[in-house]
Amino acid sequence: MRAIEITRFGGPEVLELATVAEPAAGPDQLLIEVTAAGVNYADILRAAGTYTGGVELPFVPGSEVAGRTEDGRRMVALTPGGGGYAERAVVRAADALEIPDKVSDAEALALLVQGLTAWHLLRRSARLVRGESVVVNAAAGGVGTLAVQLAREFGAGRVIAAASTEDKRTLALALGADTAIDSDPQGYAERVRKANGGQPVDVILDANGGPALPAALPALAQFGRLISYGDASRQGRPHMDPVLLAEGNLTVAGFWLRPALSLPGTYREPLTELLALTAQGRLRPVTGAGYPLAQASKAFADMALRGTTGKVTLRPDLP
Repeated sequence: MRAIEITRFGGPEVLELATVAEPAAGPDQLLIEVTAAGVNYADILRAAGTYTGGVELPFVPGSEVAGRTEDGRRMVALTPGGGGYAERAVVRAADALEIPDKVSDAEALALLVQGLTAWHLLRRSARLVRGESVVVNAAAGGVGTLAVQLAREFGAGRVIAAASTEDKRTLALALGADTAIDSDPQGYAERVRKANGGQPVDVILDANGGPALPAALPALAQFGRLISYGDASRQGRPHMDPVLLAEGNLTVAGFWLRPALSLPGTYREPLTELLALTAQGRLRPVTGAGYPLAQASKAFADMALRGTTGKVTLRPDLP
């Protein structure tokens, strides 16, 4: 079968279309005819050989697939060991959920890594209480667009989107944010307070890292929570003064989906909820380009240059 195989580490150029052996489903597994595979920034890091935990060469990347089982069911599943960038993939039966009729493949794929991350950020890490104010940094990103909507769905009193461009802020407003601000760390706390009626906020979700983290602390109310789940800025790891945290009764926490999924109730239950919300029209995952499987390297290059919007997918059925 056709698949994308990586035999050396590097940039987009290392993704090569190859013919590989057909996978076979074992006990408690399902064989999926892949109609779409999700592309994530973590896949770029795996291809570069810089992802935490590493991978062994050669390998077929891709940790998210949507497609049909041999009995015709539309399913979506994680493939933690890779193998998704292919015409067929094997997944654990326990990791596969049926896709509702009103949900597209790309929407379902957006709910896996990005959707589950947004759900856990609000429910498990921030422990959002109804009526609290929430700021979503990188609000136009894959996680951010869903976090803006879920914060509203989960009862946030005010949702403030922070993003780097006017177009991104406009998108966040269209998805339900009450207001949107520039995410530049310079003057960030002042803009947040102004957007919240002059008051500090309860929760800030941040994927930027670097200077965005210390810039956020003065914007937090007593017992406020700053949740870091990325380091997109690549501008170093700032020091957090424990005395400053204690004086404000502040919490700074981190979140990473991969280890969280080893805990009971962290995968099927929230994903079932996310699929249902999408089928009901209450959650709108933002979907982007669908690239032919043979153009995986272009998908990587476009994503690395921040030239994509919405959930990017590879489509084995496209020429």
